[in-house]
Amino acid sequence: METMMLDTMPSATRFDAGRLARIDAFLKDRYLDSGKLPNAQILIAQGGEIAHFSSLGAAREGGGAIDEGSLFRIASMTKPITSIAFMMLVEEGKVALDTPVHHVLPEFKDIGVYNGGGAGVPFQTKPTGEPMRMIDLLRHTSGLTYSFQNRSNIDAAYREGRIENWHGGLDVDGFVAALGRLPLEFSPGTAWNYSVSTDVLGAVVERVSGLTLPDFFATRIFTPLGMHDTFFHVPADKIDRLTDCYTLAPGKGRVLYDRGEASAWSKPPRLVSGGGGLVSTALDYHRFCTMLLNGGALEGARVVGRKTIELMTMNHLPGGADLSTLSKSLFSEAANAGTGFGLGFAVNIDVARSMIPGSVGEYYWGGMFSTAFFVDPVERLHMVFMTQVSPSNVYPIRRELKTLIYSALT
Repeated sequence: METMMLDTMPSATRFDAGRLARIDAFLKDRYLDSGKLPNAQILIAQGGEIAHFSSLGAAREGGGAIDEGSLFRIASMTKPITSIAFMMLVEEGKVALDTPVHHVLPEFKDIGVYNGGGAGVPFQTKPTGEPMRMIDLLRHTSGLTYSFQNRSNIDAAYREGRIENWHGGLDVDGFVAALGRLPLEFSPGTAWNYSVSTDVLGAVVERVSGLTLPDFFATRIFTPLGMHDTFFHVPADKIDRLTDCYTLAPGKGRVLYDRGEASAWSKPPRLVSGGGGLVSTALDYHRFCTMLLNGGALEGARVVGRKTIELMTMNHLPGGADLSTLSKSLFSEAANAGTGFGLGFAVNIDVARSMIPGSVGEYYWGGMFSTAFFVDPVERLHMVFMTQVSPSNVYPIRRELKTLIYSALT
Protein backbone atom coordinates (compact mmCIF):
# COMPACT_ATOMS: atom_id res chain seq x y z
CA MET A 1 0.00 0.00 0.00
CA GLU A 2 1.26 3.46 -0.83
CA THR A 3 0.49 6.73 0.86
CA MET A 4 -0.15 9.83 -1.23
CA MET A 5 0.37 13.23 0.37
CA LEU A 6 -1.16 16.10 -1.61
CA ASP A 7 0.13 18.98 0.48
CA THR A 8 2.53 19.62 3.28
CA MET A 9 1.03 21.20 6.35
CA PRO A 10 0.45 24.95 5.86
CA SER A 11 1.67 27.26 8.59
CA ALA A 12 -1.90 28.40 9.24
CA THR A 13 -2.84 25.05 10.74
CA ARG A 14 -2.14 23.92 14.28
CA PHE A 15 -1.20 20.26 14.16
CA ASP A 16 1.69 18.15 15.36
CA ALA A 17 3.05 16.67 12.11
CA GLY A 18 4.31 13.53 13.81
CA ARG A 19 0.92 12.85 15.33
CA LEU A 20 -0.83 13.39 12.01
CA ALA A 21 1.50 10.79 10.48
CA ARG A 22 0.26 8.28 13.06
CA ILE A 23 -3.13 8.34 11.34
CA ASP A 24 -1.79 6.74 8.16
CA ALA A 25 0.15 4.13 10.14
CA PHE A 26 -3.01 3.33 12.11
CA LEU A 27 -5.15 2.96 8.97
CA LYS A 28 -2.57 0.76 7.27
CA ASP A 29 -2.03 -1.52 10.25
CA ARG A 30 -5.59 -1.77 11.58
CA TYR A 31 -7.65 -1.67 8.39
CA LEU A 32 -5.63 -2.12 5.20
CA ASP A 33 -3.11 -4.84 6.09
CA SER A 34 -5.83 -6.77 7.92
CA GLY A 35 -8.08 -6.72 4.84
CA LYS A 36 -10.93 -4.99 6.65
CA LEU A 37 -10.94 -2.16 4.11
CA PRO A 38 -9.84 -2.14 0.45
CA ASN A 39 -8.67 1.46 0.68
CA ALA A 40 -8.76 4.53 2.88
CA GLN A 41 -8.48 8.21 2.03
CA ILE A 42 -8.48 10.96 4.63
CA LEU A 43 -8.41 14.73 4.25
CA ILE A 44 -7.95 16.96 7.29
CA ALA A 45 -8.20 20.74 7.01
CA GLN A 46 -8.15 23.71 9.32
CA GLY A 47 -9.53 27.08 8.30
CA GLY A 48 -10.13 25.58 4.87
CA GLU A 49 -6.41 24.82 4.41
CA ILE A 50 -5.51 21.17 3.86
CA ALA A 51 -3.22 19.98 6.63
CA HIS A 52 -3.13 16.29 5.71
CA PHE A 53 -4.39 14.34 2.71
CA SER A 54 -3.40 10.71 2.26
CA SER A 55 -4.55 7.74 0.21
CA LEU A 56 -3.91 4.06 0.84
CA GLY A 57 -5.02 0.95 -1.01
CA ALA A 58 -6.32 -0.02 -4.42
CA ALA A 59 -9.10 1.64 -6.38
CA ARG A 60 -10.24 -1.60 -8.01
CA GLU A 61 -9.52 -5.29 -7.71
CA GLY A 62 -6.18 -5.87 -9.39
CA GLY A 63 -5.92 -2.18 -10.23
CA GLY A 64 -3.86 0.83 -9.27
CA ALA A 65 -3.91 2.87 -6.10
CA ILE A 66 -6.60 5.38 -5.19
CA ASP A 67 -5.59 9.00 -5.59
CA GLU A 68 -7.02 12.51 -5.33
CA GLY A 69 -9.23 11.92 -8.39
CA SER A 70 -10.82 8.70 -7.12
CA LEU A 71 -14.61 8.73 -7.02
CA PHE A 72 -16.53 7.30 -4.06
CA ARG A 73 -20.21 6.58 -3.43
CA ILE A 74 -20.93 8.93 -0.53
CA ALA A 75 -24.44 7.62 0.22
CA SER A 76 -25.94 9.54 3.18
CA MET A 77 -23.33 12.26 2.95
CA THR A 78 -25.78 13.38 0.23
CA LYS A 79 -28.22 14.39 2.99
CA PRO A 80 -26.45 17.60 4.09
CA ILE A 81 -26.34 18.76 0.46
CA THR A 82 -30.08 18.19 0.00
CA SER A 83 -30.68 19.98 3.30
CA ILE A 84 -28.65 22.98 2.11
CA ALA A 85 -30.68 23.01 -1.12
CA PHE A 86 -33.91 23.18 0.87
CA MET A 87 -32.60 25.97 3.09
CA MET A 88 -31.72 27.98 -0.02
CA LEU A 89 -35.42 27.91 -0.86
CA VAL A 90 -36.29 28.91 2.71
CA GLU A 91 -34.02 31.93 2.34
CA GLU A 92 -35.90 32.86 -0.85
CA GLY A 93 -39.22 32.82 1.02
CA LYS A 94 -40.60 29.94 -1.06
CA VAL A 95 -41.10 27.53 1.85
CA ALA A 96 -40.54 27.52 5.62
CA LEU A 97 -39.44 25.08 8.28
CA ASP A 98 -42.94 24.98 9.77
CA THR A 99 -44.68 24.48 6.41
CA PRO A 100 -46.77 21.28 6.54
CA VAL A 101 -45.28 18.79 4.08
CA HIS A 102 -48.67 18.15 2.47
CA HIS A 103 -48.85 21.80 1.38
CA VAL A 104 -46.10 20.97 -1.13
CA LEU A 105 -46.66 17.21 -1.42
CA PRO A 106 -50.46 16.72 -1.31
CA GLU A 107 -49.90 12.96 -1.48
CA PHE A 108 -49.16 13.21 2.27
CA LYS A 109 -52.37 15.02 3.20
CA ASP A 110 -54.21 12.05 4.71
CA ILE A 111 -51.21 10.09 6.00
CA GLY A 112 -51.84 8.43 9.37
CA VAL A 113 -49.92 6.76 12.19
CA TYR A 114 -49.66 2.97 12.47
CA ASN A 115 -52.37 1.48 14.69
CA GLY A 116 -52.21 -2.20 13.74
CA GLY A 117 -52.09 -4.53 10.77
CA GLY A 118 -49.45 -5.42 8.24
CA ALA A 119 -47.94 -8.78 7.23
CA GLY A 120 -50.90 -9.49 4.96
CA VAL A 121 -53.45 -7.72 7.14
CA PRO A 122 -54.65 -4.24 6.06
CA PHE A 123 -52.99 -1.42 7.98
CA GLN A 124 -55.02 0.44 10.58
CA THR A 125 -54.12 4.06 11.25
CA LYS A 126 -54.94 6.88 13.62
CA PRO A 127 -54.59 10.61 12.94
CA THR A 128 -51.28 12.36 13.55
CA GLY A 129 -51.11 14.60 16.60
CA GLU A 130 -49.58 17.35 14.48
CA PRO A 131 -49.03 17.50 10.72
CA MET A 132 -45.64 16.48 9.38
CA ARG A 133 -43.67 19.68 8.84
CA MET A 134 -40.57 20.39 6.80
CA ILE A 135 -38.45 20.53 9.94
CA ASP A 136 -39.45 16.91 10.62
CA LEU A 137 -37.92 15.87 7.29
CA LEU A 138 -34.68 17.70 8.06
CA ARG A 139 -34.24 16.29 11.58
CA HIS A 140 -35.74 12.78 10.97
CA THR A 141 -38.74 13.22 13.26
CA SER A 142 -41.22 12.65 10.41
CA GLY A 143 -42.38 9.13 11.35
CA LEU A 144 -41.02 7.73 8.08
CA THR A 145 -38.56 4.83 8.10
CA TYR A 146 -36.06 2.88 5.98
CA SER A 147 -36.68 -0.58 4.51
CA PHE A 148 -33.31 -1.88 5.71
CA GLN A 149 -34.17 -1.43 9.38
CA ASN A 150 -36.01 -4.78 9.52
CA ARG A 151 -37.87 -3.88 12.67
CA SER A 152 -41.51 -3.14 11.84
CA ASN A 153 -44.41 -4.04 9.56
CA ILE A 154 -44.02 -0.63 7.97
CA ASP A 155 -40.43 -1.06 6.81
CA ALA A 156 -41.47 -4.52 5.59
CA ALA A 157 -44.07 -2.79 3.42
CA TYR A 158 -41.34 -0.50 2.07
CA ARG A 159 -39.35 -3.61 1.08
CA GLU A 160 -42.36 -5.36 -0.43
CA GLY A 161 -43.16 -2.33 -2.56
CA ARG A 162 -39.48 -1.80 -3.47
CA ILE A 163 -40.19 1.88 -3.10
CA GLU A 164 -36.56 2.80 -2.40
CA ASN A 165 -35.22 1.07 -5.54
CA TRP A 166 -33.33 3.69 -7.57
CA HIS A 167 -33.54 1.67 -10.78
CA GLY A 168 -37.02 0.25 -10.20
CA GLY A 169 -40.46 1.24 -11.39
CA LEU A 170 -40.93 4.44 -9.37
CA ASP A 171 -39.78 7.95 -10.16
CA VAL A 172 -39.77 10.68 -7.49
CA ASP A 173 -43.49 11.36 -7.84
CA GLY A 174 -44.30 7.65 -7.66
CA PHE A 175 -42.07 7.31 -4.60
CA VAL A 176 -43.90 10.11 -2.79
CA ALA A 177 -47.29 8.66 -3.73
CA ALA A 178 -46.28 5.20 -2.45
CA LEU A 179 -45.14 6.64 0.88
CA GLY A 180 -48.37 8.57 1.22
CA ARG A 181 -50.33 5.31 1.12
CA LEU A 182 -48.42 3.78 4.06
CA PRO A 183 -48.65 4.62 7.78
CA LEU A 184 -46.07 6.53 9.75
CA GLU A 185 -44.29 4.77 12.61
CA PHE A 186 -45.14 7.59 15.05
CA SER A 187 -46.74 11.00 15.06
CA PRO A 188 -44.37 13.60 13.60
CA GLY A 189 -42.24 15.43 16.12
CA THR A 190 -42.58 12.84 18.90
CA ALA A 191 -39.54 10.62 18.20
CA TRP A 192 -36.49 10.21 15.96
CA ASN A 193 -36.09 7.53 13.30
CA TYR A 194 -33.47 7.44 10.55
CA SER A 195 -35.47 7.35 7.35
CA VAL A 196 -36.21 8.33 3.77
CA SER A 197 -37.06 11.81 5.08
CA THR A 198 -34.28 13.45 3.09
CA ASP A 199 -35.38 11.70 -0.10
CA VAL A 200 -38.81 13.25 0.49
CA LEU A 201 -37.06 16.57 1.10
CA GLY A 202 -35.45 16.17 -2.33
CA ALA A 203 -38.94 15.86 -3.81
CA VAL A 204 -39.90 19.06 -1.99
CA VAL A 205 -36.91 20.86 -3.53
CA GLU A 206 -38.02 19.71 -6.97
CA ARG A 207 -41.65 20.78 -6.51
CA VAL A 208 -40.81 24.17 -5.00
CA SER A 209 -37.95 25.08 -7.36
CA GLY A 210 -39.35 23.61 -10.57
CA LEU A 211 -35.97 21.96 -11.25
CA THR A 212 -34.96 18.34 -11.03
CA LEU A 213 -32.71 17.64 -8.06
CA PRO A 214 -29.66 16.94 -10.29
CA ASP A 215 -30.19 20.24 -12.10
CA PHE A 216 -30.70 22.18 -8.87
CA PHE A 217 -27.55 20.70 -7.34
CA ALA A 218 -25.50 21.30 -10.49
CA THR A 219 -26.54 24.89 -11.11
CA ARG A 220 -27.12 26.20 -7.59
CA ILE A 221 -24.49 24.33 -5.52
CA PHE A 222 -21.87 22.34 -7.43
CA THR A 223 -20.97 24.86 -10.13
CA PRO A 224 -20.71 27.85 -7.75
CA LEU A 225 -18.59 25.80 -5.33
CA GLY A 226 -16.37 24.28 -8.03
CA MET A 227 -17.51 20.74 -7.19
CA HIS A 228 -17.00 19.32 -10.67
CA ASP A 229 -16.75 15.67 -9.62
CA THR A 230 -20.02 15.27 -7.71
CA PHE A 231 -23.08 13.79 -9.43
CA PHE A 232 -25.90 11.23 -9.20
CA HIS A 233 -24.44 9.17 -12.01
CA VAL A 234 -20.85 9.03 -13.21
CA PRO A 235 -20.25 10.39 -16.73
CA ALA A 236 -18.72 7.94 -19.21
CA ASP A 237 -15.49 9.92 -19.39
CA LYS A 238 -15.00 9.60 -15.60
CA ILE A 239 -16.13 6.03 -14.95
CA ASP A 240 -12.51 4.83 -14.91
CA ARG A 241 -12.07 6.83 -11.69
CA LEU A 242 -14.96 5.14 -9.80
CA THR A 243 -13.68 2.77 -7.13
CA ASP A 244 -14.98 -0.76 -6.51
CA CYS A 245 -17.46 -1.07 -3.66
CA TYR A 246 -17.80 -3.95 -1.19
CA THR A 247 -20.16 -5.33 1.41
CA LEU A 248 -19.55 -7.62 4.37
CA ALA A 249 -21.38 -10.93 3.98
CA PRO A 250 -21.93 -13.29 6.96
CA GLY A 251 -19.44 -16.13 6.82
CA LYS A 252 -17.72 -14.73 3.72
CA GLY A 253 -16.15 -11.47 4.81
CA ARG A 254 -15.69 -8.70 2.26
CA VAL A 255 -17.33 -9.38 -1.10
CA LEU A 256 -17.68 -7.19 -4.19
CA TYR A 257 -20.96 -5.25 -4.18
CA ASP A 258 -20.65 -2.86 -7.11
CA ARG A 259 -17.81 -3.03 -9.63
CA GLY A 260 -16.51 0.40 -10.63
CA GLU A 261 -16.24 -0.27 -14.33
CA ALA A 262 -19.81 -1.67 -14.55
CA SER A 263 -21.39 0.30 -11.72
CA ALA A 264 -25.06 0.96 -11.12
CA TRP A 265 -23.93 4.59 -10.74
CA SER A 266 -22.86 4.63 -14.40
CA LYS A 267 -26.45 5.21 -15.57
CA PRO A 268 -29.01 7.81 -14.46
CA PRO A 269 -31.30 6.52 -11.69
CA ARG A 270 -35.03 6.52 -12.27
CA LEU A 271 -35.52 7.50 -8.63
CA VAL A 272 -33.08 10.26 -7.70
CA SER A 273 -32.12 9.86 -4.05
CA GLY A 274 -31.60 13.11 -2.17
CA GLY A 275 -30.89 10.94 0.84
CA GLY A 276 -28.09 8.82 -0.56
CA GLY A 277 -27.45 8.94 -4.28
CA LEU A 278 -24.31 11.01 -4.86
CA VAL A 279 -20.81 10.09 -5.97
CA SER A 280 -18.02 12.51 -5.08
CA THR A 281 -14.33 12.98 -4.32
CA ALA A 282 -12.63 13.92 -1.07
CA LEU A 283 -11.53 17.21 -2.63
CA ASP A 284 -15.05 18.10 -3.75
CA TYR A 285 -16.54 17.33 -0.35
CA HIS A 286 -13.72 19.31 1.21
CA ARG A 287 -15.00 22.32 -0.74
CA PHE A 288 -18.52 21.70 0.56
CA CYS A 289 -17.24 21.45 4.14
CA THR A 290 -15.19 24.63 3.73
CA MET A 291 -18.31 26.44 2.56
CA LEU A 292 -20.10 25.28 5.72
CA LEU A 293 -17.19 26.33 7.91
CA ASN A 294 -17.13 29.74 6.20
CA GLY A 295 -20.77 30.36 7.07
CA GLY A 296 -22.22 29.49 3.66
CA ALA A 297 -19.69 30.94 1.21
CA LEU A 298 -16.59 29.84 -0.65
CA GLU A 299 -14.24 31.92 -2.80
CA GLY A 300 -16.82 34.64 -3.43
CA ALA A 301 -19.75 32.27 -4.07
CA ARG A 302 -22.41 32.48 -1.35
CA VAL A 303 -24.73 29.49 -1.18
CA VAL A 304 -26.62 30.31 2.02
CA GLY A 305 -26.34 32.95 4.72
CA ARG A 306 -24.22 32.70 7.85
CA LYS A 307 -27.23 32.67 10.18
CA THR A 308 -28.77 29.84 8.16
CA ILE A 309 -25.70 27.68 8.83
CA GLU A 310 -25.92 28.60 12.50
CA LEU A 311 -29.58 27.54 12.57
CA MET A 312 -28.89 24.27 10.74
CA THR A 313 -26.14 23.24 13.15
CA MET A 314 -28.14 23.72 16.36
CA ASN A 315 -29.80 20.75 18.05
CA HIS A 316 -33.43 20.69 16.88
CA LEU A 317 -34.56 17.50 18.60
CA PRO A 318 -37.73 18.08 20.66
CA GLY A 319 -37.01 19.03 24.25
CA GLY A 320 -33.27 19.30 23.55
CA ALA A 321 -33.01 15.50 23.64
CA ASP A 322 -30.19 13.41 22.20
CA LEU A 323 -30.28 10.37 19.93
CA SER A 324 -29.72 7.89 22.74
CA THR A 325 -33.00 8.92 24.36
CA LEU A 326 -35.22 9.92 21.41
CA SER A 327 -34.31 7.37 18.72
CA LYS A 328 -36.73 4.55 17.97
CA SER A 329 -34.26 2.43 16.04
CA LEU A 330 -30.77 2.85 14.64
CA PHE A 331 -28.30 5.30 16.20
CA SER A 332 -29.81 5.00 19.67
CA GLU A 333 -26.85 3.09 21.13
CA ALA A 334 -24.84 4.56 23.99
CA ALA A 335 -22.17 5.88 21.62
CA ASN A 336 -24.72 8.47 20.49
CA ALA A 337 -25.24 9.88 23.95
CA GLY A 338 -24.60 13.59 23.77
CA THR A 339 -25.48 13.66 20.07
CA GLY A 340 -28.33 15.87 18.95
CA PHE A 341 -29.60 16.43 15.44
CA GLY A 342 -29.86 19.65 13.49
CA LEU A 343 -31.21 20.41 10.03
CA GLY A 344 -29.34 17.76 8.06
CA PHE A 345 -26.49 16.99 10.48
CA ALA A 346 -25.84 15.23 13.76
CA VAL A 347 -24.64 17.77 16.33
CA ASN A 348 -22.36 17.30 19.34
CA ILE A 349 -24.21 18.75 22.33
CA ASP A 350 -22.23 17.12 25.16
CA VAL A 351 -18.60 16.17 24.58
CA ALA A 352 -18.26 14.29 27.88
CA ARG A 353 -21.21 12.01 27.14
CA SER A 354 -19.81 11.24 23.66
CA MET A 355 -16.69 9.82 25.37
CA ILE A 356 -14.30 11.01 22.65
CA PRO A 357 -12.59 14.37 22.05
CA GLY A 358 -14.56 17.01 20.20
CA SER A 359 -16.26 20.38 20.57
CA VAL A 360 -19.76 21.42 21.45
CA GLY A 361 -21.34 22.51 18.18
CA GLU A 362 -19.33 20.13 16.00
CA TYR A 363 -21.57 18.62 13.30
CA TYR A 364 -21.17 15.57 11.11
CA TRP A 365 -22.62 12.57 9.32
CA GLY A 366 -21.51 9.59 7.25
CA GLY A 367 -22.60 7.15 4.56
CA MET A 368 -23.46 3.46 4.45
CA PHE A 369 -20.19 2.65 2.65
CA SER A 370 -18.25 3.89 5.71
CA THR A 371 -17.51 7.38 4.37
CA ALA A 372 -17.67 10.19 6.93
CA PHE A 373 -17.12 13.89 7.55
CA PHE A 374 -17.21 16.28 10.46
CA VAL A 375 -16.91 20.05 10.82
CA ASP A 376 -15.75 21.65 14.08
CA PRO A 377 -16.44 25.41 14.04
CA VAL A 378 -14.63 25.89 17.36
CA GLU A 379 -11.30 24.52 16.12
CA ARG A 380 -12.05 25.64 12.54
CA LEU A 381 -11.39 22.01 11.61
CA HIS A 382 -12.96 19.51 9.22
CA MET A 383 -12.31 15.97 8.03
CA VAL A 384 -13.43 13.96 5.00
CA PHE A 385 -12.92 10.18 5.06
CA MET A 386 -13.49 7.92 2.07
CA THR A 387 -13.62 4.15 1.62
CA GLN A 388 -16.18 1.73 0.14
CA VAL A 389 -17.44 -1.00 2.50
CA SER A 390 -20.93 -1.51 3.91
CA PRO A 391 -22.43 -1.65 6.45
CA SER A 392 -20.86 1.33 8.15
CA ASN A 393 -21.45 0.25 11.74
CA VAL A 394 -19.18 -2.82 11.81
CA TYR A 395 -15.92 -1.02 12.59
CA PRO A 396 -15.43 1.92 15.00
CA ILE A 397 -13.20 3.69 12.51
CA ARG A 398 -15.02 7.02 12.59
CA ARG A 399 -14.62 7.38 16.35
CA GLU A 400 -11.02 6.19 16.15
CA LEU A 401 -10.15 8.74 13.48
CA LYS A 402 -11.72 11.56 15.47
CA THR A 403 -9.64 10.64 18.50
CA LEU A 404 -6.45 10.54 16.43
CA ILE A 405 -7.18 13.87 14.73
CA TYR A 406 -7.95 15.74 17.94
CA SER A 407 -4.86 14.25 19.59
CA ALA A 408 -2.77 15.89 16.85
CA LEU A 409 -4.02 19.42 17.58
CA THR A 410 -1.47 21.70 19.25
